Amino acid sequence: MGRPIDILGHLFTPDSLRKHFLEDEEESKVFDNVGRLRDLKGYTPKEFLAYADNAGLGKVHVAAFYGWSFRRQKPMLHVTPEEVHEVARQLPGRVYGLYGVNPFEGLAGVRRLEKSVKEYSFVGIHVHPHGFDLGPEHAFYFPYYAKCVELGVPAVFSMGHTLDFMPIDNGRPARLDRIALYFPELTIVCTHTGWPWVEEAIAIASKHPNVYLGTSAYAPKYWKPEMVKFINSWGQDKVLWGSDFPLIKHPEALKQVEELGLREGAKEKLLWKNAEKVFPYDR
Repeated sequence: MGRPIDILGHLFTPDSLRKHFLEDEEESKVFDNVGRLRDLKGYTPKEFLAYADNAGLGKVHVAAFYGWSFRRQKPMLHVTPEEVHEVARQLPGRVYGLYGVNPFEGLAGVRRLEKSVKEYSFVGIHVHPHGFDLGPEHAFYFPYYAKCVELGVPAVFSMGHTLDFMPIDNGRPARLDRIALYFPELTIVCTHTGWPWVEEAIAIASKHPNVYLGTSAYAPKYWKPEMVKFINSWGQDKVLWGSDFPLIKHPEALKQVEELGLREGAKEKLLWKNAEKVFPYDR
């Protein structure tokens, strides 16, 4: 039996959580607004391995996150590929990186993406379009998508509503439609269930063979009924589980998944089987 794969989370070390969440005024307000600031806790690689084993967790994706503060117009949550690689190196087979895209870096960023995949064994890119105020279909992102096709890795998008103080419209799942049309060879993962446009996200995932729907950032007990039905029936091959850790804790999420009453086969696809098909772990 496989173990759950978390397709999207943040770097969990004590220094990273302190710098990017606790000591960042904007991010600490975000966590405080949803009542999760007091529960933030960092883990050394050794401590995280024990935590993951205790939770029954398998592989974890950590984003080399490149966020941009819309209000302050400067980087936020800037985690480098090297920082993620250093932790992944200590936890082989458990932690895998996602390259965080800054659309303004141009081909220099594309070259860093290639290095991250070829030298650091990253398994995809991560796009957070809200703060940059550039929708994911903007031309500045397209060189990254072309490189993903060349390298055989997926593009993971933080879509839907963002808790950060950023323009929400950049997260409309329908904005992935033109990308999927132009790049049918690119595997696309629309995360955060696309909320509040969940049905829109389901429609895009249903329309395009290369588009999948991820559940990160929302506790399973809050998933919309349309999402649960999609997971449990006709969409069972198109869904992937994620946490957006440290926002959602793994034991909490996995317990709530068990309480959804999913068919066993559909639950296994959600938690790990689909991820094993989408991400290139054995390159």
